[in-house]
Amino acid sequence: MPSPESQIAAWLATQRDAMIAALRDMVDTDGGSYDKQGVDAVGAQVARFLGAEGIPVETLKQPRFGDCLRATVEGGEGTGHGNQRRNIVLMGHRDTVFPKGEPQRRPFTIEGDRAYGPGVADMKAGIVMNMFVLAAFRRFGGAPGPLVGLLTGDEEIGSPEGRPVIEAEARAARAVFNSEPGRPDQGVVTGRKGGVFSIMEIEGKAAHSGGNFEQGISAIGELAAKITAIHALTDLARGITLNVGLVSGGQSVNTVAPHARGEIDLRYVEPADRDEVMQKIEAIVARSFVPGTRATLTIKGEFLPLTQSEASARIFTMYQQAARESGFETEGRFSGGCADSGFTAAMGAPTLCAVGPVGGKAHSPEEYLELDSLVPRAQALARAILRLDAAGV
Repeated sequence: MPSPESQIAAWLATQRDAMIAALRDMVDTDGGSYDKQGVDAVGAQVARFLGAEGIPVETLKQPRFGDCLRATVEGGEGTGHGNQRRNIVLMGHRDTVFPKGEPQRRPFTIEGDRAYGPGVADMKAGIVMNMFVLAAFRRFGGAPGPLVGLLTGDEEIGSPEGRPVIEAEARAARAVFNSEPGRPDQGVVTGRKGGVFSIMEIEGKAAHSGGNFEQGISAIGELAAKITAIHALTDLARGITLNVGLVSGGQSVNTVAPHARGEIDLRYVEPADRDEVMQKIEAIVARSFVPGTRATLTIKGEFLPLTQSEASARIFTMYQQAARESGFETEGRFSGGCADSGFTAAMGAPTLCAVGPVGGKAHSPEEYLELDSLVPRAQALARAILRLDAAGV
């Protein structure tokens, strides 16, 4: 009788058209992070597919953003190996960065071997891949432990509601595969920066800029000084970058600005660097460069860095072999971008990121997916799951 691996790989090889059809429906459904109804509509598509495959799906309700979905496929029964009863997590997020109505303006299209549309690679293709891999194990068995498909709805804004759900799952996970898009060179991600996204609000004093200029206190002047000081904290050699990417303020051109606001993006590599740099930012915000101004700092969202543990390195080496047998070569890549995989790694779960189908130019109108990567990347993920014992994880 054929092994589960050969059956799963063979079945996935027949599912390219079905994957594309599911992806089309998903891309053509609104799903921006702040569109809870749209993100939940994508979740309903996932639940219908998995339900038809006999896979139970639990909906973890969230008040503001998309609900979290938790699908389960049993495996690893009767092995006597304690680790084989720990969950193997296939992770992904359903939200995109695009505004309401983007799928109507720019629907799913195929040109040659590439598909285009909002979120086609980041990361609706990864969700589709996870759906079909779960279905394959449900059909043919062989999983060396219970499989959990965890799909959240707010990753693009820092997972304010999804993070505790992810961390709770990661604490008991044997391994985590995050299906963010594979790199254009077929690479997967073995390391990521952490990120802190914060807002500084500055209060000054309004005055007529011609009639009584000297009575005003410029919040915009204070913001400019703070931006210069914050940007000076950048240390490229250590992988630390600071960017004030959004600014606003003022009342009118002929008024000394009574208020101003700036949004700060901090990226770092080493976990210890986070607190060091944040303390420096807090000191800059607390200091008044323009006498009489006052400022506050609020953290808006945060991602933890993805660092490679010894167990994660073993999973990556094993995944490379699984990829080779699925028809492609892959290398580990470091990314300055953040993802939910940092949360799982911080909980001690061996984690490999960007195992999803290959795409590029995410967050832009040119975002694309390599359609020919759908099946091989699904096969590689399935093979990697089947070989966790061999990897000693």
